[in-house]
Amino acid sequence: MNSVPAHGLANATQHGAIDALAVARDVLEIESRALQHVLGRLDAAFATAVEKILACKGRVVVSGLGKTGHIARKIASTLASTGTPAFFVHAAEASHGDLGMVTRDDIFLALSHSGESNELLAIMPVLKRQGAVLIAMTGNAASSLAARADVHLYAGVEMEACPLNLAPTASTTAALALGDALAVALMRARGFTRDEFALSHPGGALGRRLLTLVRDVMRTGDAVPAVTESVTAMDAMREMSRGMMGMTAVVNARREVIAIFTDGDLRRALEKGVDLRVTPITQVMTRNPRTLGADHLAAEAVAIMERSKVNQLLVVDESATPGVLVGALNMHDLFRAKVV
Repeated sequence: MNSVPAHGLANATQHGAIDALAVARDVLEIESRALQHVLGRLDAAFATAVEKILACKGRVVVSGLGKTGHIARKIASTLASTGTPAFFVHAAEASHGDLGMVTRDDIFLALSHSGESNELLAIMPVLKRQGAVLIAMTGNAASSLAARADVHLYAGVEMEACPLNLAPTASTTAALALGDALAVALMRARGFTRDEFALSHPGGALGRRLLTLVRDVMRTGDAVPAVTESVTAMDAMREMSRGMMGMTAVVNARREVIAIFTDGDLRRALEKGVDLRVTPITQVMTRNPRTLGADHLAAEAVAIMERSKVNQLLVVDESATPGVLVGALNMHDLFRAKVV
């Protein structure tokens, strides 16, 4: 049976089986200590890196290879989606033509745990001649890559979580976290907003929540059930049935919203034995209903509905003719738009 080095990970049992839960705890403990180690070594170089990237007229080109290359690609993606133009170049491909994508206005962020990656070291002279700023992220401050960089970010760890202490585990976690710290620091320095974030995430649930407006999902025109305050409860019930929204708006002669009549109002009226045929709608409707403007985010409509425990919302004009009914929506409309 192959032995498992006892550097903190749970030992193998007699038949090679392991206590998976104990191993998981050991791994997470090792990687947690790795982050604390990097935190303890964080210095002014990090602030310098942020300043240089903020002053950069071009883009941040992130490079690495192997497992570290995957981390580099993730860092580039995070930077690009949070306000810092960036892209990934594979270190091995850089010396075979891809280096042409790098200009003197760019910053080259090179990742290598050892700091001795031959592929990265080979392109350093070219980057220097081009005049691009070089930021190195390594686990060895005395490495060749750190020595040739304009700024060095330390991402070293005391040990890997791998039981052989070989596979990049804790070291890639440390590099990823330091890349996240860099992206967030740049976000805050730029005053990056939710709206700007949404513009780079138009697809998926996140984009829909941040970009979809009430006007994009609300019903308009004849699709919005509405009655005047002069009708009977029976008339309002018929309009509610026609609109199939579980409610009808109650408006005045100027189409200003004064109330709402919902299926809940109808149920309560029937429980009280109200004669819908002769009862004025004014006696069973709910006055001063919750409303929202068409230019608000649809996500705000969701929040109002959930907070108020209602399933419908009336949409009113908030500019030229304040309070005038312009639309309506219910939770099903928001589900269909995939805002919820």
